[in-house]
Amino acid sequence: MKKLNADEKRDAVRKNYAQVAERGGSSCGCSPAASCCGPADDDLQKISALMGYAKDDLKDIPEGANMGLGCGNPHAIAALKPGEAVLDLGSGGGFDSFLAVRQVGSSGHVIGVDMTPEMVLKARDNARKSGFENVEFRLGEIENVPVADGAIDVILSNCVINLSPDKPRVYREMYRVLNHGGRISVSDVVAAAPLPENIKNDLALLSGCVAGAATVAETEKMLHEAGFENIQVLLKEESRVLINQWQPDSNIEDYVLSATIEATKP
Repeated sequence: MKKLNADEKRDAVRKNYAQVAERGGSSCGCSPAASCCGPADDDLQKISALMGYAKDDLKDIPEGANMGLGCGNPHAIAALKPGEAVLDLGSGGGFDSFLAVRQVGSSGHVIGVDMTPEMVLKARDNARKSGFENVEFRLGEIENVPVADGAIDVILSNCVINLSPDKPRVYREMYRVLNHGGRISVSDVVAAAPLPENIKNDLALLSGCVAGAATVAETEKMLHEAGFENIQVLLKEESRVLINQWQPDSNIEDYVLSATIEATKP
C-alpha cells in the first residue's frame, strides 16, 4: 500500500468531512451505521451518550449542530468558567462551541476553527439561526490556527488532533494561542497498541479517526516539547464500545481508544 504524504492525508480528511457537512451527519464510510465521522440520525442520541454527553447537553442546541462527531466529551474535564475565552479546534457544526457558550456566558467568548468550508458555513448558519452572539467560526487548519498569541483561556478539541499529519505543530500552536496559565481539555483517539502499516495508510481509517492515532507516550512527549506542564493522558477503557461501532467486526478497538488529554501553559 502506498505511503501517504501530509497533503494527501489532509485532503482526504477535508473531503470526507465536507461530505459529512453536506449530508448533515450521516456516516462517512467507516461503518454503515456509525463512525466518529457521524452516526445515522436514529443513532445520534445513543452515540452522544456513549461519548459522555448528558441529555441536558443536547437541549436547546441548534438543529444540525450535533452530528455525532467525536470520541468523547471534552467539557467533562474543561470546567469552563464565566468570562473565559474558549477555542474549539475542529469545531464542525459547532456543537461543542455552543455548549461552551452556555458555560462562559455573555461575558465570555468562543471561537470555533475548522478547515472544512462546508462545516464553517454550517456552524455560522446554526449560530445565526439561534441568536448566539458571543461565538464565531473561522476557517483554518489546526496546524495554523487563525487566532492571536495569548488570546485564549481554554482550548477544547474532540477527536481532531489524530487527523493531523503534523501533531507536534498542532500542540505548538495550542501553546502559542493560550495565555499564561491557560489549559487544554481534549478528547482524542490514542493508539493503545502499535498500528500495522496497512492501517496507518488506509484513507478511510485515517478519516475515521483510527490510522492517525499517536500513542500515550508520543502524545506526552509532543506536549512536553511544546512547553506544556501538568500533562495527563488517560485512556478510557469504556470507549471500546463506541469505537467498535465505527467499524464493527474489525477489532479496531484493540488498536485505539478514546483518551482525555489535559495540560497547562506555565
